[in-house]
This record gives sequence, C-alpha cells and structure tokens, in this order.
Amino acid sequence: WSVPILELSPPLWTAIGWVQRGPWVKSPRSSGVRGLSLGAEMGSKVADLLYWKDTRTSGVVFTGLMVSLLCLLHFSIVSVAAHVALLLLCGTISLRVYRKVLQAVHRGDGANPFQAYLDVDLTLTREQMERLSQQIAFRMVSTATQLRHFFLVEDLMDSLKLALLFYILTFVGAVFNGLTLLILGVIGLFTVPLLYRQHQSLAPIRDATRFSLRIRAKIPGTGALASAAATVSGSKAKAE
Repeated sequence: WSVPILELSPPLWTAIGWVQRGPWVKSPRSSGVRGLSLGAEMGSKVADLLYWKDTRTSGVVFTGLMVSLLCLLHFSIVSVAAHVALLLLCGTISLRVYRKVLQAVHRGDGANPFQAYLDVDLTLTREQMERLSQQIAFRMVSTATQLRHFFLVEDLMDSLKLALLFYILTFVGAVFNGLTLLILGVIGLFTVPLLYRQHQSLAPIRDATRFSLRIRAKIPGTGALASAAATVSGSKAKAE
C-alpha cells in the first residue's frame, strides 16, 4: 500500500549538525547517511540562493519573503494566508479558463496547463513510510533528549549558557519584535554573504598592490626617482 504524502526534508538544526554534537545522541547508520546527503543537497541549494547564483530565482525568493513579512507587520497571518491563497487560485483558474476558451475557438487542445505537475507521483511505498517514520521518531527523541539535557541540568555549564542566552533575548525582545528580527535576518542572509564574497575577491588585488609598492620602496633609487618625478611635475604645474 502507499500513502500520498510529500517527502519531508530534515530540519535545519539536523542539517547543520547541532544535535549530533552532543554525546547523548546516537543516530542509525542508514538515516545518518541519508540525512547527510539530503543536508548537503539542501545546503548547496540554499548557498546558491544566498550567493545569487541564479539572479532570477534569488530575486523571486527574496521579494516573496520580504513582501510576506511586511504584510504580516500590518495584517494578521490569517488574512495574509487567505489573500495569498486567493491570489494563487485566481491565477491558476484564469489559466485554466484561458485554455478552455482557446479550445472553444479551435485554437488549442484545452489541456490542463498544470498537467505536468499533476502527473508527478507523490506516493510513498511501505519502505519509504517506515524510513520516514523512523526519521521523524528519531528527531523527536533527539529534541526531547536535548530539552531534558538543558532544562533538567544534566550539565550545569550548558544550562547556564542557555539561561544567559534567554536572558539576552529578553533585552532583544524589548527592543524588537519577532517580525522585525525576521526581516533584518532575511536582509542580512541575502546581502552579507554576497558582500563577503565580493570583498574576498578584491582582497588578492589589494594584497598584490601593497606587495608591489613594498618591493618598489625597497629597490634602491626607486623611491628617490618617484619623489623627484613628483617634484618636477609639481613645479611644472606651478609654473603654468
């Protein structure tokens, strides 16, 4: 038997390996290997988005996130979700009706424009369901183990660090709300990596320029000739 369900991806905290650092967590081999491969694939796609490898895709994702977050600042989440769903339905229904109109005037076959997506198989076999349930159960147990480790003070230093983090977050929450922090985080995610890469690409050029200037300064006569040439050019400019 098979159950129609979308395949779930591993959470971000599992992909970056935060849970696996503790000695209290032990993952099975099969789920660990598959989780690493899925995490690597997801990380590659996220890196392509953040570094603007595909400008169109990154622009669409960034604009969609910013518009959604800005709408949530002024409207309720129910209203935003309803308007987004209504907009999507209006677009898909309009395309479907347009294809039907073309069929009525004998200028098309009237096929569903989304047939390629409807033909995608979203069912899972028994083995896939068992593997998926094992992964979900493993991550739930890992999360419960983490919470128990921190809140029941299994390690005093870890619990103190977490308490300090929450104490700092109380001051952050007094200045910013959650949506403001999300907006700033999205802007930072889509700008800081790109600026860092551009800065890194310009760093070798600056280093080479500084190195060449140091070499010229150490060559006998180079500095004197440069200063003399600058003095002559300055005197000619004053004479004119």
